[in-house]
Amino acid sequence: MNVKTIMLASTLTLGLGGCATMADLAGADSHTLSLTAATSYNEMLKEAQANKTLDTSSATYRRVNTIFKNMIPYADSQNKTGIKFDWQLAVLKSDQINAYVAPGGKVVFYTAIVEKLALTDDEIAAIMGHEMVHALEEHAKSKIGAQALTSLAINVGKAYAGNAIGEVGSMALDLGSQIGVGLPYSRNLESQADLGGLMLMARAGYNPNAAITLWQKMAKQSGNSSNSAFLSTHPSNTQRIAAMQQNLPQAIAIYNSVRKK
Repeated sequence: MNVKTIMLASTLTLGLGGCATMADLAGADSHTLSLTAATSYNEMLKEAQANKTLDTSSATYRRVNTIFKNMIPYADSQNKTGIKFDWQLAVLKSDQINAYVAPGGKVVFYTAIVEKLALTDDEIAAIMGHEMVHALEEHAKSKIGAQALTSLAINVGKAYAGNAIGEVGSMALDLGSQIGVGLPYSRNLESQADLGGLMLMARAGYNPNAAITLWQKMAKQSGNSSNSAFLSTHPSNTQRIAAMQQNLPQAIAIYNSVRKK
């Protein structure tokens, strides 16, 4: 069995078995993930309070929290997970440009992403929508399933080939897991979050054009990656902006229909 055959088997397994099913089998079902995320989130809050990095009163916090609350009803209307989200927001005082979401609706914003990029409310909503869609689409669960499937395929391949695979063959399998499944899969999840976030912010009454200006700011910021953790997992590039521009007319139509009500 050569590397190409093993990677083909991995791809077929990914398509047939489904990442969500694999995650469930690995003990990462939606309910368990949500509970685990809530525990980790609460621990993070305690640490942030102890370190006095939890922001609960600044102008930045008030802006982000207002947008967060405005978008929750629209996010809930898109929830197809079968579990009710307990949406919570933490704003952390930090020079790091970052934002992320944990399963079950635990959103975290770092103050620098708002302040250093001089974000408008609509641009904050673009990030909020992007992160909310990650949670709504259970992308953390999908990644766990994909990683489990990939690891299974690689381990089976190495076990099948035994010593004959050699060091080069082993390296090729590991590289294939990134190029063949891992990285394209992650990029696909980011694209889903981009598109879904664009529509979500529009439904909540925020101008979707801001998603373009946001990522233009991100692209400019990418020259200083030392404090841009957000950029390491949310690549900003011309292809990404072009994809959003392609879907912009649909989002603007939703936005305009909301404004007329």
